[in-house]
Formats: sequence, structure tokens, C-alpha cells
Amino acid sequence: MTDSSPARPRIRPLPKLRQLRYLIALDAWRHFGRAAEDCLVTQSTLSAGIQELEAVLGVTLVERTKRRVLMTPLGEEVVAKARQPPLSGRLSLGAIPTIGPYVLPRALPALRRRYPDLQLFLREDQTARLLAQLRGGDLDVALIALPFDTGHPAVEEDDLGDADLLMLEDGHCLRDHALTTCRLGGGRGNEVFQATGMNTLLQMVAAGMGVTLLPGIAEPYERARSDGLSFVPLAGNPMARQIALAWRRQAVRAQDYRLLGEALAPFVQPQDRGADA
Repeated sequence: MTDSSPARPRIRPLPKLRQLRYLIALDAWRHFGRAAEDCLVTQSTLSAGIQELEAVLGVTLVERTKRRVLMTPLGEEVVAKARQPPLSGRLSLGAIPTIGPYVLPRALPALRRRYPDLQLFLREDQTARLLAQLRGGDLDVALIALPFDTGHPAVEEDDLGDADLLMLEDGHCLRDHALTTCRLGGGRGNEVFQATGMNTLLQMVAAGMGVTLLPGIAEPYERARSDGLSFVPLAGNPMARQIALAWRRQAVRAQDYRLLGEALAPFVQPQDRGADA
């Protein structure tokens, strides 16, 4: 007796994102070793990934010779198609604590609408640790504040009078920027408290424990939710951090990262401050 039920169709596996990334890197470098270094994998891992991709597609994508690497016409076609969907797939983004909470909640809904296939993974940390993770390949991009030359200080230590100064702990770039800009003698003269985050600082200020320095990008958000605070802009303020999106040099997805930077740019500008509290 034979089974008359129709045979199940064979499900063909789909190319994996990492395999396509390996192929794009190889097309860019035309060298297995350099492409592997760019993808932060061993040369054997990259070669095996491309062989798996060729097996999945059932075609030859790369001509391997002793002297050089050549892409077949089909290989060039696959690379072109793999580069088409902008900002799709997994992307890990790091942000420092004095930027992330004030930029990402406003930017993410717009990013999701514009790039629905983007899978964004977020990490918040201090600048030094984010850059270490970026170099090590644990992050794709990092939203940081660059060092800057302020010229003349906006605030002298004497300008604070007897006010106690509340600041972020060592390691936060905003602390370093504030000390440099305000010429506060190392931050030890008036400083009585160090916090791990802006929220704690502002709660201490609201409790009458002293004063602190707040980045302009955070002011509208904190003004809206903090009834017990007064915000005083620095007169003739030369203080300006340059917010930047950083990634590894020669990254395969550099064009995607530029698109991400362009999408985030409108949200790193300070919003209207409104009336003083």
C-alpha cells in the first residue's frame, strides 16, 4: 500500500546576515585576511561563512586564486542586493548616561518608523568603557561627547560663592568637561558630593544640598519633571560639547552608521527651553 499524500516541499535555508556581511567585507577588501579582521573573526571563520552562503544559494560567489580574490558576476549581484536594505538587522548602540536618556527616548520611535527592519540593542556606560567595547567588537556604534577646547572659562570657582557643588563621579566625560570649562581647581574646592547619574544629582539639588551643572540637551526634560529646581543659563556660555556617533574605521556597515547618525542628528539639538522655572 502506498501513501498517496503529497510530499512535503523542501524548505530551503535562507542566507544569514553574518554570511552576507562577510561577503560584503570580502568584496570591499578583496582579501580574506583583511576582510576577516574587519569583521572581527578569524580568516577560517569568514571563509567558512562564505562557503556556507555559496552552499545555501547553490552558486559560486567568489573565485579564489593564490594572488587575488575575484567576485563572480553572481557574487557581485548578491553583494549589491545585500547592501540595498539600509539600516536593517541587528545593530548595537552604546550611549553615555548624559546623552542617552535625553536623546534615545525621542529618537527611537522615529527610527522604528523609518527603519522597521532595524533591531537595535542599547547599552549605557561611561565613555572609556564604551570605546573599549567598540574597539573589541561588542558594540557597532557609540554615541559620545567629544573633548573640546573652551577657550575662556564660563564660570570661575569664586563665582560659586559658598554654594556646595554636586557633580558626577570620576569617569564621566561631563565631569571632565565641566572641570575644564569652569576652571574649578580640580573640582575639589566646592565639591561635596559625587553621583553615578544625573537623576541623583538633581534630587540632591531639589533637596537644597547644593548646585550642579546640567547639559543643555537635558534641560527641557528635567525642567518639565522637576518642580523644585531653578535653571540658570550661563551668560555668554562658550561651553559646547560636540556629540558624535563613533564606529570602527573601515567598518563594513559604515554607510548604515552614517544613516543612523543622520537620523539621530535632529534629536541631539537642545529643545526650546521655554520660560525660566
